Amino acid sequence: MLFDTLFLIPKLLLFCTLCSSYSTQKSSSMKKAALLLFAIPFLVNLETYGQMSQEARDSISKLSQADHQLMMEKLGIESLRPGPSGNPSAPNAANKNESIATPYTSLPDPLIFDNGKPVKSEKDWKKRREEIKEHFATEVYGRMPKKIPGVDWEIIEEKDSLFGEIPARFKKLIGHVDNSSYPEIQVDIEMMMATPLEAVNPVPLIMQFSWVWPASMQRPKPTGPTWQEKMLAEGWGFAMLIPTSFQADNGAGLRAGIIGLVNKGQPRKLDDWGTLRAWGWGASRALDYFETDPTVDAKKVGIEGLSRYGKAALVAMVDESRFAIGMISSSGAGGTKIYRRVYGEQVENLASSGEYHWFTPNFIKYAGPLTPMDLPTDAHEMLALCAPRPVFISSGDPEVEGHWIDAVGMFKTTVAASPVYEFLGKEGLKTDQYPGTNVGLLDGDLVFRQHDGGHTEGPNWDYFIEFARKYLNY
Repeated sequence: MLFDTLFLIPKLLLFCTLCSSYSTQKSSSMKKAALLLFAIPFLVNLETYGQMSQEARDSISKLSQADHQLMMEKLGIESLRPGPSGNPSAPNAANKNESIATPYTSLPDPLIFDNGKPVKSEKDWKKRREEIKEHFATEVYGRMPKKIPGVDWEIIEEKDSLFGEIPARFKKLIGHVDNSSYPEIQVDIEMMMATPLEAVNPVPLIMQFSWVWPASMQRPKPTGPTWQEKMLAEGWGFAMLIPTSFQADNGAGLRAGIIGLVNKGQPRKLDDWGTLRAWGWGASRALDYFETDPTVDAKKVGIEGLSRYGKAALVAMVDESRFAIGMISSSGAGGTKIYRRVYGEQVENLASSGEYHWFTPNFIKYAGPLTPMDLPTDAHEMLALCAPRPVFISSGDPEVEGHWIDAVGMFKTTVAASPVYEFLGKEGLKTDQYPGTNVGLLDGDLVFRQHDGGHTEGPNWDYFIEFARKYLNY
């Protein structure tokens, strides 16, 4: 704790200096935003303690709102449509009536070029794929910087451990990001991993975007083996990548972390990458490390995430072709849910000051002067970009998980992405009839299962392992 506190002192001094230098700005609103935003490197570090005071949380909220307002001013937007509430009892509760959830009559066709010409060959698909990726880069997730600093991995702990009754080699690693271009911002990637101790050859590995819960918020251990124990029992390894270690999960953090480092502490441009794509970048750097680890078969590494980390896992699968398989869990809006659906969480929620940081600033306009119907693409095309690699879409029971996530919307996305898998010689879903709870559609390469639990991937791990065996155990 003392080391962390001492590390923050120079950032606070920098904040004071920069506040003074910005006192001559002409626009009072812009000056206020600038003063708040320069506090970010200080306040975001407090978040790593995991037990922030209410004052610190309020400060981060204000910083996020200030940056959000700055982006709206850049876009020339004065106001946004409010999103619905996730509280079912609220007057503006999100819709959960399926009969009015689909105002659209069609979706963008991933097998039709923007000029109307059909995709006829795999060569055509490669061109169309780049066309779709460009839509997501400019309008949804943001554009990756052309130059991103390198990462030097350090093993800070290595030991033999027991997970359940399974002996494994455990490692704790830090990926040090080169900050020589802007020393004021330091970025480190935190990751933990383990591989079976008795393995003779390199093993497949599943990496999860993971939370680190503070002591006061520890979740109860599930009954039966953990997902990590299941991986080791299968003869595979596991890794837990901590996304917030290198990019905070709020708008305040956009002037710090890897996004802030690349931008040298300046605000984002309107098509700059958001947090989801930055998290995906970190997953790629972890994969770089796995290619150097003799215990891991780096050609058989999968990516998994739940909720917002499910969104990040989808982005990582698209951006990083080296991922062999993906499990996208309860990702909802901004992940594997049709944007055009009026059910549960909406684009208006995603574009608000609480979630806009996941996306490029350009995305905000789809909750203002534009609507989701104006998007040049939709979630099914993002899922189609994963093809031909295997992907497992996981969801909880809406009556348990809640309707905010929109399980039906994620199913419809999977259906709409299936033609691309079939075009490339793989198998998508063979039905467009929503299966309901505990009826897995697991025969193809793009599969869907809604389990009977809530907002967790837990009940689907066994089904994912069975699905993954045919790709990772050959």
